[in-house]
Amino acid sequence: MVAFGKKLKETQIQEWQGYYINYKLLKKKVNRYTQQIQVGAENRLNVLKDFARMLDDQIEKIVLFLLEQQGALASRLSDLGEHHDALSQHQDGSRISELQEAYRAVGHDLLRLLFFVEMNATGLRKILKKFDKRFGYRFTDYYVKTRANHPYSQLRQVFKHVGIGAVVGAISRNLAELQDHQGSYISIYDQPALSHPDPVVDSIKAAVNRLSHSTNFLEFLGKHAFIMQEELPSPSGEQDVEQRYHFTSLLLNLVNTFLYMVNTYVIVPTADNYSLSLGAAATVCGVIIGSMAVAQVFSSVYFSAWSNRSYLKPLVFSSIVLLVGNTLYAMAYDLNSIAVLLIGRLFCGLGSARAVNRRYISDCVPLKLRMQASAGFVSASALGMACGPALACLFQTNFKIYKLTFNEDTLPGWVMALLWLVYLLWLWISFREPLLETKENLVPQEANAGLLINCTVDNGSTRPLLLNSEAKQKDENDDQELDNDDHDEDDEDSKITHRPVTSIMSAYQLLTPSVKVQLFVYFMLKYAMEILLAESSVITEHYFIWSTSRVAIFLACLGLTVLPVNIIVGNYISNIFEERFISSLLLDCRQVLLASEIVVCIGILLSFHILVPYSVPQYVGSALITFVAAEVLEGVNLSLLSRVMSSRLSRGTYNGGLLSTEAGTLARVIADGTITISGYLGESRLLNVTLLPSLFICISSIVATCITYNALY
Repeated sequence: MVAFGKKLKETQIQEWQGYYINYKLLKKKVNRYTQQIQVGAENRLNVLKDFARMLDDQIEKIVLFLLEQQGALASRLSDLGEHHDALSQHQDGSRISELQEAYRAVGHDLLRLLFFVEMNATGLRKILKKFDKRFGYRFTDYYVKTRANHPYSQLRQVFKHVGIGAVVGAISRNLAELQDHQGSYISIYDQPALSHPDPVVDSIKAAVNRLSHSTNFLEFLGKHAFIMQEELPSPSGEQDVEQRYHFTSLLLNLVNTFLYMVNTYVIVPTADNYSLSLGAAATVCGVIIGSMAVAQVFSSVYFSAWSNRSYLKPLVFSSIVLLVGNTLYAMAYDLNSIAVLLIGRLFCGLGSARAVNRRYISDCVPLKLRMQASAGFVSASALGMACGPALACLFQTNFKIYKLTFNEDTLPGWVMALLWLVYLLWLWISFREPLLETKENLVPQEANAGLLINCTVDNGSTRPLLLNSEAKQKDENDDQELDNDDHDEDDEDSKITHRPVTSIMSAYQLLTPSVKVQLFVYFMLKYAMEILLAESSVITEHYFIWSTSRVAIFLACLGLTVLPVNIIVGNYISNIFEERFISSLLLDCRQVLLASEIVVCIGILLSFHILVPYSVPQYVGSALITFVAAEVLEGVNLSLLSRVMSSRLSRGTYNGGLLSTEAGTLARVIADGTITISGYLGESRLLNVTLLPSLFICISSIVATCITYNALY
């Protein structure tokens, strides 16, 4: 792995050499500051002020050059526009081709400029990280906050690319209009998604997206799904992903996600009645619902490990196990056996392939489609959560076929068994097993892989946009020391970064205090939601004498709030990003996180039955507040987790998605166990007894969030 300082020197455009960030000088300054502070020759405050001034000078140099180059591109586009206007009156095929090539040439130069910005932004990020590491002080926090939102901020210009967006728009519009040689021009404003966009425009958009780290609704949902990904995948790695991608296989994974969520929640409205019909207490519904989560704790691990070798086999196994589990669940009624019922639910939990679904999206869906696929994963989960109770509402019947009973208790099992059988047949016929990554694919790319930017042209070939500059050979000792220093730190940050963890202990060691707190927050919100959902049938029947249909409708309505809430929160965060720099986005995410935790706490407090008679408005209102706030909290929590968690947890068996799944599943297990144990105290005490742990855990998570608030920056 080549040190960044050396890579910057080798890849910079020679005629722009004087306008790059002076990474070498800044590193020397950091080393000098370290020595001066160690011997007491320099004050920390003076060091911070001096380094901030140097960064300001470097950023101003970059921004002014960037504006100058944007102006030059704009001037060229203006001249081409005059030729375009003249050409619109006199059609000439050869001149159209010449004009297209001229616009593409501007696009190529824009790509050079984008690469210039990217290298400088990377250098800025690395030097800030190096400064924080050497001094143990979050200088980045101070520097970005004070510069990002200032009305004259130059730091924003490095990341916002407002002028670049206008240049991209001009190139795109004119190339689209010139695409048809017959004069029937197309406008990108009338048809934003052109069927055959120019390759150079695609390359520019990819470069801009790589720079901007844009936060929109799809990315928010992707973070909600906690499908982690590497920041900058190598071109060869992305090409391998393109070859593995198969739309029908992706669709089958999303259908698996949907059916599993339906399977999870379809029994909630009737679990208490089912347990009563088998001679158990109504509160045993907690064990019935929770047994699926107990098995999922273990199934998530082996499915995650299995997905290292195959995707089809674990999905087939999952479908068969779920088919058997639902059949046992349905047959328990005629066998009059609570044990068979619980075994059936355990089998359902052992068939949880959500780890495989996440892994498939992460490994086999191209980067340009990954956020849409992640959003589909979340949407499928939300839809399944709503459809489960709604489906239970339709099973209000009672009849027999031979010796098998079909009623509101058994039909959820029979219907889900049939759906899994149909899914299994579809899976076997249509799923395409992707090629597995070889060891060579997993090795980080050599340094020279990043020295060329290839731009696709009309004939499908590629040509180098930037050629390696012949770096001047300097053997100065200070340069060598700096390169070695940079090389060592980059090796630590990049080679290790690309290596997935191989054990649960290794994964645990990568969890910083802020990550642990966010996993605890995730545990809290899943615990509160499970308490609310799992005991709803018992609580509503005890206090309000609700029928199964009313409970099912209530739960379905709660489930239907999931997607709208994510849309609202995702768009809110998107609007923040459009108006502010990324640091402010993280600041607002932290505020939304803490506010959501407080609202969840308020919802739990309002749910208690104290003195006054318990009413439907109190129960429904407090449940809605708790559930919606928990949904908002989940989206923001996982979004922050994806930012603060080590990128080594983006792949492998013990990935970030598995850890969050295990935290949430463990919360559900404990919550369902709490309901069953509390049931021994009587149904009249069930509500308050189960809410007390929720309140304690929620208050603890708020305190923990406050303690690590600044570490989430």
